[in-house]
Amino acid sequence: MEVDLIFKIAAIGIIVAVLNQVLIRSGREEQAMLTTLAGLIVVLTMVVTEISELFRLVKSVFGL
Repeated sequence: MEVDLIFKIAAIGIIVAVLNQVLIRSGREEQAMLTTLAGLIVVLTMVVTEISELFRLVKSVFGL
């Protein structure tokens, strides 16, 4: 796993946490939940892409 990916995921987490608090404090709980869900989807997409690349690499190493 690349360090850049870890920093990107951490940055997304920080942004989502800040947005979540701002939205909750302004009485927008539903938007806060949607923001959290969107952040989760973005992070999961990034992780799935990396896992897919790992499987591609493993297949090429073993000639599958």
